Amino acid sequence: MAHGEVKHDYHLLPPSPWPLVGSASAVIMALGGVVWMKGLFGLPEGTWWLFAAGFAGVLYTFFGWWSEVIKESKAGDHTPVVSIGLRYGMIMFIVSEVMFFVAWFWIFFEMALFHEHRTLSSIEEVRTAWATWPPQGIETVPAWNLPLLNTLILLLSGTTVTWAHHAIQEGDRKGTKIALILTIALGAVFTMIQAYEYHHILTHNYFFGAEDQANSGLYGSSFFMATGFHGFHVLIGTIFLAVCLIRLLRGGFTPQKHFGFEAAAWYWHFVDVVWLFLFAFIYVVFGGAGH
Repeated sequence: MAHGEVKHDYHLLPPSPWPLVGSASAVIMALGGVVWMKGLFGLPEGTWWLFAAGFAGVLYTFFGWWSEVIKESKAGDHTPVVSIGLRYGMIMFIVSEVMFFVAWFWIFFEMALFHEHRTLSSIEEVRTAWATWPPQGIETVPAWNLPLLNTLILLLSGTTVTWAHHAIQEGDRKGTKIALILTIALGAVFTMIQAYEYHHILTHNYFFGAEDQANSGLYGSSFFMATGFHGFHVLIGTIFLAVCLIRLLRGGFTPQKHFGFEAAAWYWHFVDVVWLFLFAFIYVVFGGAGH
């Protein structure tokens, strides 16, 4: 060490403000959410500006921190060892997202089986419980209309994002650009269709007026929780891909170094797969309401 700089494959980061700024912004946003919904610190319920300030800080952290990561990549700091670490980080993030949806499915199936608060001791009783979920009188969303259309849109977007990935690996920047634009457009169309579906559900009082009011609320809450969080993930993924398109238009990404886009593609495929499960169980298996 006395004869020169130590050579290694790791990138030692200089002091960064972003962990502190991000943590402080997240705390302010959380407290702001409480103030907005319930009131706190002498601020009345409905005060939204504290939440907005924290949210703006979180967005600023995203922009600043990820901009630094991009600069580090351009400076050559992302050695093979660092690149592997980035990949493991993205994989672990997606696994954590998978666990979130696994937890939701667990809750949904438990409600489907035990919504009558009794022990199931035979296969026949299990079938009976499933047959009464969703509760009597609930009008569900027809699976083969807008949900099927959104399924086809997401499956198509999965093919276009794969096209973009192969194009960038082969150095075809024009093909990558076209495929990315198509994927972003399909993601935006999915979001608009889901917004229209929600408007239709709320306008026509779906999930309301059932004989079993308690379980009716459980079913409606689980529906909006699952499809709403998935829709939020689609929105985030669309923004992720849009940022990749901007970087591509500015000359970023090469066939050898394009992990930013690769991570976005992984995330988009995760969104695709989750929707297939949601479509199968929410809209098809448990979608034949009316009983």
